[in-house]
Amino acid sequence: MATVTRRDPSKRAAAEASLLTATEELLADGRSYAELRVEEIAKRARMSRPAFYFYFRDKSDLLMRLTEDVADRFEAAGQAWWDGGGRASLRPALERVLAIYSDHGVLLRAVVETSAYDPAVAEFWSAVVDRFVELNRATFAAEQAAGRMPPFPARETSFALCWMLERACHQRLVRGEDVLDPEFVTALAGTWERTLYGGLTA
Repeated sequence: MATVTRRDPSKRAAAEASLLTATEELLADGRSYAELRVEEIAKRARMSRPAFYFYFRDKSDLLMRLTEDVADRFEAAGQAWWDGGGRASLRPALERVLAIYSDHGVLLRAVVETSAYDPAVAEFWSAVVDRFVELNRATFAAEQAAGRMPPFPARETSFALCWMLERACHQRLVRGEDVLDPEFVTALAGTWERTLYGGLTA
């Protein structure tokens, strides 16, 4: 009878945490993700090359898995807004999302840049953004049904706003500018508020 190898979830979580830290440290040194070698990442994470391949197929698989974890943090950051928190919860949710962008900027910049030449990563990243397009679409539709938002195409508006946020944050990262700069936060939140509610919150 063949033996089934079961991967310990706690060990995998610890390995991913180490690899996330290692990858972000290497990227923070000014390297591009394309330049990094598996051996470098594994060594910085204090694991062997075979151990790396026990958990991940290749660098692209690693990048997507680490980004999935960050995407989960984005969802947690916006949950109060998506749960029907209304207009008052919008800016705080955006601020929490931007804080995550700030904390993991080198990783998020890497996934966008890798998506330009790796079809699997491109498909993955589009699916990540589409996940938030759908969350916002559902919220817009609920707010409209409750009479708290004016009528507009919910899905198309969500698509435009989500990709605007993604592109704007990426450009800030590329230019070495702080995504938590108060004027940028105000501009971004104001754009969402005016689009969705027709004016800034008090």
